[in-house]
Amino acid sequence: MVGRSNPTVLRRQLGAELRRLREATGTTAAGAAAKLDWSESKLSRIETAHNSIRNADLERLFKLYKVSDAERARLLALAGQARQRAWWEAYGDSLPNAYEAYIGFEAEATSIFTYQCQAVPGLLQTVEYAHNVNQVEHPDEPDLVNQRVSVRMARQAVLTREPSPRLWAILDEAVLRRCVGGPDVMRRQLMRLAEAAELSMITIQVLPFETGAHRGWAGPFVILEFAGSTEHPLVYCEGMTGGVIRSKPEELRRYWMSFESLKSASLTEPDSIDFIRAVARSER
Repeated sequence: MVGRSNPTVLRRQLGAELRRLREATGTTAAGAAAKLDWSESKLSRIETAHNSIRNADLERLFKLYKVSDAERARLLALAGQARQRAWWEAYGDSLPNAYEAYIGFEAEATSIFTYQCQAVPGLLQTVEYAHNVNQVEHPDEPDLVNQRVSVRMARQAVLTREPSPRLWAILDEAVLRRCVGGPDVMRRQLMRLAEAAELSMITIQVLPFETGAHRGWAGPFVILEFAGSTEHPLVYCEGMTGGVIRSKPEELRRYWMSFESLKSASLTEPDSIDFIRAVARSER
């Protein structure tokens, strides 16, 4: 069972419970927000775990939804646990809110499926590569760069968790060809990818240039799956301001279809490893 110590996952559980209570009363999100004099966006962000909720606001929801005393006590306890700080929250303003939420979900995921067209996935980056990528994004903020690299390396601990998540990465050929940090840094990064691909819980496929147009044209994305039956998959799309987390069924369906199409268009796993090693040998 997925651990419950992660505040991001606890917030998600609380949000799902609050949404269930609202729907049980036959109240729409817009209707509930109007009765509370909130914006619909505020209620949505609580229900989707983007924001935590104060006890005062919880009490207003309990009154609106006519929650029993026993249910109220249980949800207040859950909300208290959800407000506990996770390790990544110690980095404060150096991490965008959406990225913080993503780290929490990633830490609890049982399967991670990602398509990347620009950079090596964070879970597979070397320190050197990560430093160069972050330095380009924040050229005048060395302290922020160091913090971002530290977070990225700490995230990789998820791959040594027991049980470890399943990681399936599809990399556009451009990821391998773009020389980040110079030939030596790039060669070591490519060898890291090849070594990771030999592990049983990691699959890496290369989408070659010769494929032409494909379903990943809109950009990189990550699909996360979870063990709990009530914890539905999520999609994370990274952006310059932190990214977007998507959870609507119709959106998930489109990303799954794209990922399956990209898998079919990519090289096989053995051929992908050979391809990565060949590119690494050319980085001299």
